[in-house]
Amino acid sequence: MDDMRPGLVRPVRLDSSGRTGPTRGQARNASRWRRSSHGHYVPADVDATLPEQRIVEAAAALPDRCAITGWAALRWLGGSWFTGVGADGRPLPVTLLISTHDVRPQPGIEVCGEGAGRHDILRVHGLAVTSPAWSTAFLMRRAASPLQAVVDLDMTAYSDLVSLDEVAAVIAQQSSWTGVPQARWALARGSENAWSPMEVRARLAWTTHVEDARPEANRPVFDLAGHHLGTPDLLEPTAGIAVEYDGLVHLGREQRRADRTRDEVFAAHGIELVRWLSGDGVDDFLRRLTAAHRGAALRDGPRTWTTVPPPWWTPTTTVAARRQLSASQRARLLRYRTA
Repeated sequence: MDDMRPGLVRPVRLDSSGRTGPTRGQARNASRWRRSSHGHYVPADVDATLPEQRIVEAAAALPDRCAITGWAALRWLGGSWFTGVGADGRPLPVTLLISTHDVRPQPGIEVCGEGAGRHDILRVHGLAVTSPAWSTAFLMRRAASPLQAVVDLDMTAYSDLVSLDEVAAVIAQQSSWTGVPQARWALARGSENAWSPMEVRARLAWTTHVEDARPEANRPVFDLAGHHLGTPDLLEPTAGIAVEYDGLVHLGREQRRADRTRDEVFAAHGIELVRWLSGDGVDDFLRRLTAAHRGAALRDGPRTWTTVPPPWWTPTTTVAARRQLSASQRARLLRYRTA
């Protein structure tokens, strides 16, 4: 019938014969059936917490020529950071882009009266979703804060769903739409090579706190002979300052040993390294960052490191570069990323 992904269950309507769906009487049995949206049902044992299943259930309420958008569209398209859970730990509603159609309000679903052109709506694994660039622009315009708008942009680029130029092209066509100033602000601060939301937050905290700072996300560092010294979360190449965010993955003994070794390598080459420790507030991080900038200003002598890669290096810092990688290259070169 369609190419619905394995393991997911498409909701069905009531059927008086009981062949294609539950009868009205069967649907009243909560141990057998669960109402997923108005007029639609799934078996009671279907996992309602799985993001992809939530998306499938919400899509059953879509009118013709309408689409899923926002985080749900990006998740369906392969955006690994879009889990459908908010910062407070509660599920985010699935957004239906319905234009001038009417959809009854119901739990777990929000509707938006905006409309997308036919070329911006894709049919992927049996569901209508807005394109990656359109979905990203939507999230950026509707984000709760400018910071979140940058996070949404960067985390979509992480999965190579969009480039900054592709999102810019969509936003350029929406000049009078809700939230466009915020989206433009975020676009000017976006990166195609951030590996986690915390890296984005650290980068924006840095650029806000230190005038003229231009930290780059996951920029490889080499010695002058072309040996790879490391790839810090953030690097300000002019100041020679690197930042690492130490989340839970850094608490293990082996990871701590690797971190210490890299710290020593960077220090030997005159790179000031600042760590944002798990549990620290932004003020703690900025205090250490300020001290690092003071230390960097006193440094003199020739540099023994560079960000110019040697000829043998395969670049992965842009969406365009990563899209050119083979499957085996992606598995090998991108294995250190966290999502």
